[in-house]
Amino acid sequence: MLILGNGRVITRDDACPLIKNGAVAIDGTAICKVGGDEEVRKAYPGAEYIDAAGGLIMPAFINVHEHIYSSFARGLSIRGYDPKGFLDILDGMWWTIDRNLTLHDTYLSAMATYIDSIKNGVTTVFDHHASFGSIRGSLFEIERAAKETGVRSCLCYEISDRDGMDKARESVMENAEFIRHALKDDTGMIAGMMGMHAQFTISDETFEFAAENKPDEVGYHIHVAEGIEDLHHCLKHYGKRIVDRLMDHGILGEKTLLGHCIYINPHEMDLIRETDTMVVHNPESNMGNACGCPPTMELVHRGILTGLGTDGYTHDMMESFKVANVLHKHHLCDPNAAWAEVPEMLFKNNARIAGRYFPQELGVLKEGAAGDVIIVDYDPLTPMNAGNINGHLVFGVTGHDVVTTVANGKVLMKDRQLTQIDEEKIMADCRQAAAELADRINSR
Repeated sequence: MLILGNGRVITRDDACPLIKNGAVAIDGTAICKVGGDEEVRKAYPGAEYIDAAGGLIMPAFINVHEHIYSSFARGLSIRGYDPKGFLDILDGMWWTIDRNLTLHDTYLSAMATYIDSIKNGVTTVFDHHASFGSIRGSLFEIERAAKETGVRSCLCYEISDRDGMDKARESVMENAEFIRHALKDDTGMIAGMMGMHAQFTISDETFEFAAENKPDEVGYHIHVAEGIEDLHHCLKHYGKRIVDRLMDHGILGEKTLLGHCIYINPHEMDLIRETDTMVVHNPESNMGNACGCPPTMELVHRGILTGLGTDGYTHDMMESFKVANVLHKHHLCDPNAAWAEVPEMLFKNNARIAGRYFPQELGVLKEGAAGDVIIVDYDPLTPMNAGNINGHLVFGVTGHDVVTTVANGKVLMKDRQLTQIDEEKIMADCRQAAAELADRINSR
């Protein structure tokens, strides 16, 4: 039994959004009681007690679009890399990295990402992996890291024809094998999807092969219209827009997650909504790659289930919250834009997306929900009430303010110290592997 108490409890439960001096009790993997601090402590007098010291007690964050292997790209300088557009970024940076990854690199990049996620209060991750130098077994290496660190993970491999049909088919089978494995897992901590890069690197033949080998229980995780080049390719080669092509191949549906969706039109939005397909917005990535601003506010207003991700590099969901808030205000020239929509994406929709793959109720502090709880070191300067919580968070909190992270009832970090793994040893191994990767790439 574990209690996190003596803090402002932000429940994300509409029945009781804020408890000013509250506590959360966890029995095993699930929350058993939420209430006033004194009340909860009296109910479970023998429980381990973690003192929030007046900070915030919140549901842990969920990241619904991540690229674990991007951890080794921070600060990486590739000789001759001078991108003039999005395709140059893909080939010059990301495809160059993934072609040079070993299985051990994949494992260590996962460890680095999960460590950073824990430190930023993220306990559930939807990852989209690529390592065309070492395909088979790569998802199982990420799973190994997920289990060692305690982070709930939905994994997939990025199918693409860009390195030939043999590797495309190998990628399909890596997904299929891992999905079947994940479907047998009864912990609620591992899931799988059929991953795909984007339609402009996938032939009709590969789409069909993936469909033939995808278990019925899962959907697809694919980048859609991230760059204008993707749309132009689809119009030129298939005479249709991207979402129409995906519809024709049976890709859309309630278990499918579309990343980005920058260059889509109202007709495509209708198809996404009518098929109950999910979308994930990645504001920092879109700005960093100069891809453009997606019509995310319109997607939300149309009732499309739209979440928030980081797309790698960074694993701080509060950072994505802040960037999305200013991006859409700036893009729409509307100071009221994103105030309601982005918090809904991060705190409600990410949990709804996760709920399509994991059995536990996530993203809320209430009886029966998953024991995924964080403590944030934040002492509000101005009054905090149920109506202004998100304003406090967007202007007052970053991921690095998280001091304690609990996932599935297990304390992963306490007082900024990881409890389950030897961080110093792992990070030393990661630094060595990252340096060796950079040397391999630049010695070509």
